[in-house]
Amino acid sequence: MPFFADQNREQLRRMYCDAWRKFRARAPLEPLEAQIAAVIAEHAEHVPLLESPEALLHEFAPQDGRENPFLHLGLHLAIREQVCTDRPAGIARIHETLSRRLGDAHAAEHAMIERLAETLWEAQRFGRMPDEQQYLQRLRAL
Repeated sequence: MPFFADQNREQLRRMYCDAWRKFRARAPLEPLEAQIAAVIAEHAEHVPLLESPEALLHEFAPQDGRENPFLHLGLHLAIREQVCTDRPAGIARIHETLSRRLGDAHAAEHAMIERLAETLWEAQRFGRMPDEQQYLQRLRAL
C-alpha cells in the first residue's frame, strides 16, 4: 500500500504546512518532516501560501495557470527517494550526470520532475502502472 494512501488531500497538505511551521520554529522534526522542510526551503516562492490559511483548501486548476506547489514539492520528494534508492535502476546515475551538467542537484530535479509528471499522467490516463523503462528513456534524453 502506498505510504500516503490513507490520507486525504487536506491531510497531506497539512503535513507540508506543519513541517514548515515546525522547521521555522526550530522544533524537532521527524525524518519525513525534515525532507519536506528541506524541499520547501529551496522554494521560497511557495512559502507565503504554505503559511496561509488558504493553503489547505485552495484549488489549483490547470486552466488557472498556477502551479500546484504541493504537487511540485511532492514530485521533488519522489525524485529524491528514487535517486536515494536508485529505483528505477539507473536513475541515480542520470541524476548525478544532470546535476553536473546543470550545475546542481536542484536544477537536475526540476528537469527530471517534468518527465516524472508526464509518466505519472500517462499511467493515470490509461489506467496502468507507470512505465519505468519509458520514464528512464525520457530522463536519458535530457
